[in-house]
Amino acid sequence: MEQKLVFLISTPRAGSTMLMRILNATSSIVSRPEPHLMPALAHLGFWETVEKAPFDQLQAQMAMRELVKEFPNQDADYYAACRAYCDSLYGKMFDITKPEGNTTIRYFLDKTPANALVLPFLTKVYPNAKYIFLTRHPGAIFASYANSFFDGDYKAAVDFNPILSRYIPAMAEALRNPSVPLIHVSYEQVVSNPEETLKRLTDFLEVPFEPEALDYKRSQVADGLGDPLGVQKHDRPVTSSMDKWVLELAADKRKFEIVAKQLAAVTPEDLEQWGTPKDTLWTAMDEADPKLYKARKKEWSRYVLTRKLLIWLRRDIQNRPHGKIIQKIRFFCDVLLRG
Repeated sequence: MEQKLVFLISTPRAGSTMLMRILNATSSIVSRPEPHLMPALAHLGFWETVEKAPFDQLQAQMAMRELVKEFPNQDADYYAACRAYCDSLYGKMFDITKPEGNTTIRYFLDKTPANALVLPFLTKVYPNAKYIFLTRHPGAIFASYANSFFDGDYKAAVDFNPILSRYIPAMAEALRNPSVPLIHVSYEQVVSNPEETLKRLTDFLEVPFEPEALDYKRSQVADGLGDPLGVQKHDRPVTSSMDKWVLELAADKRKFEIVAKQLAAVTPEDLEQWGTPKDTLWTAMDEADPKLYKARKKEWSRYVLTRKLLIWLRRDIQNRPHGKIIQKIRFFCDVLLRG
């Protein structure tokens, strides 16, 4: 199975869903959105503790590590067991995703952003799989993240998950010291030079170059997690979202500071590896006229309404009346479900 796997490594909101859809539209690759198989496995007791696990995670970690010491090949045997487990599940994903009778499919692509945070584990389980690293300007990533999932509330977004200071160092380290077959492309390259970028990727994967795959809606993808809005608007890569973040951050000092504070925790070496050197990080904003900024047009859909409702309900929930009601409901549910 290892020879049939491609891992698309990226932060959230870096264009990974679009790139997954493009590659899925080739005759050689199938995918389904974000299976989240590896992050959960990586945090079993042997690897790291699970703070809220329904068992004593410290004892589980100690017990498993003591057991693994007795194996003939120690850690290698543990990773081999993890690989066997994953091979079985990825094999099932490959089979159910592959069109019946299609013998040209070579790869299953796993596009799960959280994989970027467990790269040391993932690359030991699958050292010979193919890896595509996708980066994007950090300002664009966080602007898209806050606007897509937090209705433009940057403070709520960073409090929930400071994705820039978490993802960039993890991915930069793997890019700087690669231990697996990998290729690095950027979102900006995908949308500005889609054919050239697709050619680089297909050459790396050793599959036929099919420029028609850039019309990614020609091939269906199973429903699942991923981009709920942006990738649905277009039929192929476009540059319209490439610099949206520039005017937004130039017009709102508070938003800019939230982004900049995260990046202050990222080393210049990591930013350089990412493709956005520290001395040019904000160059695009130098000539930006904040007066030209127009707040994004509200787009109403079931997804948007659901997100707005969740954001409203979650805001300061511990100190609002409905928060206390939900806590009571949760308590009674726990009592009723206790076996």
